[in-house]
Amino acid sequence: MAETADLPDPVRTEAFLDAVTEFLGVITTHEHRKRTRAIPTLATALTEHLGVDARQLSVLSETVSTFRAVDADVAVEVVVSRAGGGRLVGIGGGEHRHHASLSELIESSAMIGHHPIGAVDYESSSVGPDTERRVVAFGLHLFHHSGVPVALLERAPRASAGMDGRLEVVSTDDEVTAAVLAEIRATMLSHSVLRGQVISFSVSPYTASSGGVTFLRRTSIPAEDVVLPDGALERVERQVLGVAKHRERLLAAGQHLKRGVLLYGPPGTGKSHTVQHLLGAAPEVTAIVLAGHALSLVRLATETAHAMQPAIVVLEDCDLIAEDRSFHDGPQPLLFEVLDAMDGLGRDADVAFVLTTNRADLLERALAQRPGRVDLAVEIPLPDAQARRRLFRLYAADLPFSARALKDAADRTAGVTASFVKEVIRRAVLLAAEAAREVDDAALEEAVAELDGDTQRITRSLLGTDAGTSPLR
Repeated sequence: MAETADLPDPVRTEAFLDAVTEFLGVITTHEHRKRTRAIPTLATALTEHLGVDARQLSVLSETVSTFRAVDADVAVEVVVSRAGGGRLVGIGGGEHRHHASLSELIESSAMIGHHPIGAVDYESSSVGPDTERRVVAFGLHLFHHSGVPVALLERAPRASAGMDGRLEVVSTDDEVTAAVLAEIRATMLSHSVLRGQVISFSVSPYTASSGGVTFLRRTSIPAEDVVLPDGALERVERQVLGVAKHRERLLAAGQHLKRGVLLYGPPGTGKSHTVQHLLGAAPEVTAIVLAGHALSLVRLATETAHAMQPAIVVLEDCDLIAEDRSFHDGPQPLLFEVLDAMDGLGRDADVAFVLTTNRADLLERALAQRPGRVDLAVEIPLPDAQARRRLFRLYAADLPFSARALKDAADRTAGVTASFVKEVIRRAVLLAAEAAREVDDAALEEAVAELDGDTQRITRSLLGTDAGTSPLR
């Protein structure tokens, strides 16, 4: 101490600070040990479960896209249950834990005592048009597989941060670690919540990938409610549904299963109605419907359809992305995506592409004319007189219109679409309601006359009429 007293003040100060730092380190270590004994952390829980320091083990990870997050959650639950069950715990640590790998979380927990074991984070995700599932958003599964202790960290995607989901597995046996992930991948396919559903993908506002899945209702529309020219519906059904029905016989004869059908015609003539009928007539088939911006996800849709076959991929208004290349100077990457996706499927892929367009003349010739891409093109034209009569009877349903009034309305509406006929019926009901009287033939005649007015030209155009005629007279 005497020698220290003779040293200059700065040196004595530094020595003092070193001593204080060492003392504080002892306190921190002591407090950490007390806290570790009182509150289990990720590191202590893993050491207890695995029997070794988890920092010595390799972690194997698997990325999970947004639209497969629920499938991953289902698969993990099935695999853990199949292995005899286990324990699911949460990991604390705030926002930092979402940006750190499992290896980093283990290291942080072991060195500093971060990430206490706590409550599991959950979130709700759709698994159907009207059903949801509580999915693990951030949780650690502790279980045994083939007698080996395994830890699996499950984290859901975070769309707002542009982060996919992830599964990270660690065990004392690398082969078991790989086997667990392989079993989860297979189970995601066999137990997929997408299988047999009608779905659509959305484009993520944060990244250039899928933003998620929307489950659509599968509507059952009987064939008699689909008003098309004679034989048209039968040809479409044979190509889309008949190939699937006779799958084995076609394959035995060396014939391919993948096929494409193009439905073309003016807006409102019944293309989408026909598609709804096809989907309703095949309740066991997985259907993926893309329209608008979601058409950019055609490759994802095709890959999903191939995995979930038998499947149908519907591309609504495909002329928006598949115009003839001669109309433009440069290449159209999205067009090539469509062509490549259709070509990329094997001959035995039970996948049907159903394309709709209002402008068949604009479609890329390679898409519309090459077998294996589009095998059947069916025009859905403006309804003729007989078809209009059927449409008026269909949309009138049980309303008290006379057969003569319906025939007269059909005869006066040459050149209109099915959607126009539907609006005439709705307008008749509305006019009767406003006049506080029962709907009758007079209301139907009034509706036809009102839509015939010059002030309704824009309405007629929007609902669909033949621009070259004055249809209502």
